[in-house]
Amino acid sequence: MEPLSLPEPGIPAGNSSSVAQEKFHVLVGVTGSVAALKLPLLVAELLKIPGLEVKVVTTEKAKHFYNAQEIPVTLYGDEEEWQLWKGRSDPVLHIELRRWADLMVVAPLDANTLAKVANGICDNLLTCVIRAWDLSKPLLFCPAMNTAMWEHPITARHVEQLKGFGYTEIPCVVKKLVCGDEGQ
Repeated sequence: MEPLSLPEPGIPAGNSSSVAQEKFHVLVGVTGSVAALKLPLLVAELLKIPGLEVKVVTTEKAKHFYNAQEIPVTLYGDEEEWQLWKGRSDPVLHIELRRWADLMVVAPLDANTLAKVANGICDNLLTCVIRAWDLSKPLLFCPAMNTAMWEHPITARHVEQLKGFGYTEIPCVVKKLVCGDEGQ
């Protein structure tokens, strides 16, 4: 069976060319944490790895923290999910993305999206991709939030819930935060 070639935003799947899968596909999810400022750097570093192809799924709140012009790969958001699907036979973007990806990295994972994923809420493109994720493939998540939010007892429960799904946590680092606090 020939691998699926994911269409660019707004282009139906039937109009895209199939390409033999020779690259490892990494899907980066980015959420509305201040740490989303680092998205251009993360993508640039990933692209240095030979044989890696990267696509990004963003939440609307994450867009506040980075300049989309600085992201040299395809960037998908909620708008593309709804533009692509017009009728029953059209591809569903969150399903196409989960099929395309060999690995997913959610960096940063803010408190809001952490809570949504832990509780099965899928109200945007990113949370739908995660909810539909093939659990035989790795999903890495990188929590990033203010220390007070990180230390709240519900956060530990949510992190454990994601680990229970088989996802892998990339632990927070301690540093001086944008708000001036020292912590996670």
